[in-house]
Amino acid sequence: MRDFEKISFEQFKKDVKDDEDLYKAYQLPSRGSSSTAGYDIFLLEDLEIAPNEIKKLPTGLKARFEEDEVLFLIVRSGTGFKYNIRLCNQVAVIDADYYNNKNNEGHMWIKIQNESEKTVSIPRGEAVVQGVFMKYLTTDSDNNLHKERVGKY
Repeated sequence: MRDFEKISFEQFKKDVKDDEDLYKAYQLPSRGSSSTAGYDIFLLEDLEIAPNEIKKLPTGLKARFEEDEVLFLIVRSGTGFKYNIRLCNQVAVIDADYYNNKNNEGHMWIKIQNESEKTVSIPRGEAVVQGVFMKYLTTDSDNNLHKERVGKY
């Protein structure tokens, strides 16, 4: 059981803007082909980012998946090659318990930096990052803490 969902419109209004047309129009992540590992995540709005500028961008998305899985958000190779844009944390690690947490429904954000020497403009709807689901292992001595996630990020 894994899937992407839109955050609620109420959360969207808080995090993005009160625009029902935009909320209805943006698309869920998708893969380019049956051999593609990553689910493309598309920009909600046009992006203009100056050289060395850092921007935090909402995705409008949350992800549901199994407890022994992780979702990695990674810059698409085309984004890096074409625009010289990177994620500030290189790879975002989304844990299963982030989904529907109390503070923000599990709304995933990305923070990017333009490392080129010119202003970059990317249109709404273009994929800039991708999500890859993976299984992970734990140690034999792992102490499962059973703490409830309440953190925002």
